[in-house]
Amino acid sequence: MEQNEKSKRGFAAMNEDKQREIASMGGKAAHQRGTAHEFTSEEAKAAGRRGGRARHGKQDTEEQ
Repeated sequence: MEQNEKSKRGFAAMNEDKQREIASMGGKAAHQRGTAHEFTSEEAKAAGRRGGRARHGKQDTEEQ
């Protein structure tokens, strides 16, 4: 193995379905405890705009 290559271990080595299953259990547990964050519609829209700007290399400008 080359020095800059990394082997996948633990969670990263699992297949995607198993990862989703485990992540889902964590999300459900957080909701049951009341510690999970639930986005409002406005928060979700703002996050989507920021993600789109980042993906396309545009600067994040102040939101209106």
